[in-house]
Amino acid sequence: MPEVTTAPVFKLVRRTREPVAAQTLRSTVAAVISYVVALMVLPAQPAPLTAPLTALLVVQVTLYATLTTGIRRVNSVIAGVVVAIGFSSLVGLTWWSLGLTIFAALIVGHLVRVSEFVPEVAISAMLVLGVTQVGSAAWHRILETLIGAGVGLLFNLLLAPPVWVQPAGASIEGMAKDMGRILRAMGDDIAGLGHVPVAHAAARLHEARRLDHAIVEVDASLRQAEESLRLNPRVRDGLLARIVLRTGLDTLEICAVVLRVLSRTLTDLAKHRTDETLFPADVAVLLRELVGHMAHAVESFARLITTQVSANAEEAEEQLTRALAEGRAVRDRVADLLLEDVQEHPRQWQLHGALLSEVDRILDELDVDKRTERLTQELDRHAAEVNERYPRLAALAARLRGSGSEPSRPSVET
Repeated sequence: MPEVTTAPVFKLVRRTREPVAAQTLRSTVAAVISYVVALMVLPAQPAPLTAPLTALLVVQVTLYATLTTGIRRVNSVIAGVVVAIGFSSLVGLTWWSLGLTIFAALIVGHLVRVSEFVPEVAISAMLVLGVTQVGSAAWHRILETLIGAGVGLLFNLLLAPPVWVQPAGASIEGMAKDMGRILRAMGDDIAGLGHVPVAHAAARLHEARRLDHAIVEVDASLRQAEESLRLNPRVRDGLLARIVLRTGLDTLEICAVVLRVLSRTLTDLAKHRTDETLFPADVAVLLRELVGHMAHAVESFARLITTQVSANAEEAEEQLTRALAEGRAVRDRVADLLLEDVQEHPRQWQLHGALLSEVDRILDELDVDKRTERLTQELDRHAAEVNERYPRLAALAARLRGSGSEPSRPSVET
């Protein structure tokens, strides 16, 4: 995982663990600073509020968002001012000229690709068109915008925003613990209850379905973490960290889907076996042991992709490897017993096969070798995209490495 240095703002944000707290503090400070600078640069302006407004919108939680937002913000203001200057030289301010100005500004906003700041193009055009001295007002508006954007950018460059890897990692581990809890609960139902009521099995199925909501929340947290790693001066190997987290979440998402299908299979078995136990006693005991190993594997996998210390990563990988090996061994024993059970009781044999297939899928998705292969593929795909998008930069990098050397790629170890 990336190595980061400690900063005062990061200490505060890490204690709160809430993006809203960081955003509020940073935006407030940057807006006040930009207002003071605008008063110094433009003393004739009674209230240069465009500068703090720009800083307020430019300063984001991550440095990457700040840079991209600042550029789009400045482009939107300049585009609006240019539209206003063009219309003011031809017509004055009337209801129809205002409508034409807004219409043209919105079209220009889409053409210059300022994304969410398209309305800002029209706002800038209206504010400039509504004043008497258009040239002076246009210049002041542009200058205030540049001051606000510049203060916002410098603010985040000097005090780099926090890296949201830890909250994202905590979200991933929390989801893995929920999955492990559901697996263990399923094992306890199978071995402890003997006869599993349909309503009870259906309740477990609903719990597994609720994992979809957790995945959405974790994905949002991970997107913020990925963005915080871009262009951040306090981060090394940000690309590798993003790929490790993203591929890890993809794996857990697949496992969550299979877990939901596994719950459905058990629910269907419960519907067919309302007057008998779900499995024979010996199979039930082994199934509880099997899902226990699966739960341990899921939790170890989450710790492996979120840990920031090499020693902890090695320990998590060892635990994952051991849990997978023990799970596969127990799975084979369960398969043998289920085969004997099917020969004696051939009903619902297809559900037994589905159960084993779903167990195999989860164990296979968590496999260490498959994880390494997936990381390698993602790194290769990213390198190919960079070479295709920036061929000259790729050629220059290749020349710097030497004509006979292979393109370098970061290690896939976390």
